[in-house]
Amino acid sequence: VTLSRDLHELNVAKTAAGYKVLDAAVSGEEQEDARHHEFERTTAEFLRDVKRAQNLVILKTAVGGAQPVALALDRENWPEVVGTIAGDDTILVIAGDNRKAEKIVQRLLDLGR
Repeated sequence: VTLSRDLHELNVAKTAAGYKVLDAAVSGEEQEDARHHEFERTTAEFLRDVKRAQNLVILKTAVGGAQPVALALDRENWPEVVGTIAGDDTILVIAGDNRKAEKIVQRLLDLGR
């Protein structure tokens, strides 16, 4: 069990103003913004390298960072991502085809800009 998973189950998200409990009164757009901010923060903290091999994208993270990054990526619901498999410091992202894999790489690299 990870802290990020516990926070998700409690419906808590990190926002620019700090941690916030998301409730039914919070709009879907606000929840989406909070999830995206969490994704950006998580990738900035843990993601170290992005490589592509055909329709597969390999993400290298800091030790212990693969699980939170994979979970955050899964929550983003990118249409190009078929699925993810995470170890301790490596994530395998499976795309539908080579073009979609390249789009994933580009989206991840654009986060660092």
